[in-house]
Amino acid sequence: MYNFLISAGAAVVAFLLLAFAAGLSWWIALLIALLIFMGVFYLISRIVMKKVMAIIETATRDLQAQRVEKGIRELQSAFRYGKWQIYVTGQLNAQIGMVYYMKRDFTAAFPYLEKAFFKNWVAMGMLAVSYMKRNKKDKMRETFEKAVQGSPKESLIWNLYGYCLNESGDAEKAKEVLERGLKKVPGDEKTKQNLELLREGKKMKMKGFGEMWLQFHLESIGTIQKQQMAAMGGMKRRIVRR
Repeated sequence: MYNFLISAGAAVVAFLLLAFAAGLSWWIALLIALLIFMGVFYLISRIVMKKVMAIIETATRDLQAQRVEKGIRELQSAFRYGKWQIYVTGQLNAQIGMVYYMKRDFTAAFPYLEKAFFKNWVAMGMLAVSYMKRNKKDKMRETFEKAVQGSPKESLIWNLYGYCLNESGDAEKAKEVLERGLKKVPGDEKTKQNLELLREGKKMKMKGFGEMWLQFHLESIGTIQKQQMAAMGGMKRRIVRR
């Protein structure tokens, strides 16, 4: 990572100059060198992330305007900053993988999701679902574990983990996961409800998570269309009443 190397180089040069050329005691020189390292690292990080965020904002506008391929090319252009700043490459892979996944191009999404930043729990969830659909249950569980460790307060990732385990025929493990989730997100009603459903031998109810749930494409297209029609019907009734 260029940022670290440049910052470390500046700190080493400063230490040598202060300790040997200026004659300062080594611990004072070391303290100043450490401050220089932190300052240079912060400054370069700010500059790099500002450029990356500008590219992401441009790509977001393209994606919102349905110029999907153009938006993806914009995101890919930011990979050049991956050598400068830690986690940039992983975050970009997550974004691109999520875009492909949401447009149901699962084949294109997969290699990007595999290299996604583990703290992006949505990308991790999509990767885990992809492993489930490929019948790679061990990889699915491994990915979900990374996701819940990176984002333990996200109720949906715990429920998604439990749902996939249950769908894979492991209801007992699904219950254990939801019990773990309740320890991290105490009092979460959706998790409580789904745990009770599993204990009763019933299927989990995920519709309460709304669009966040639907983006994982675990509902059939017909079910999604029915939900959208029902939502539109409810909207029309509210408009008529007014």
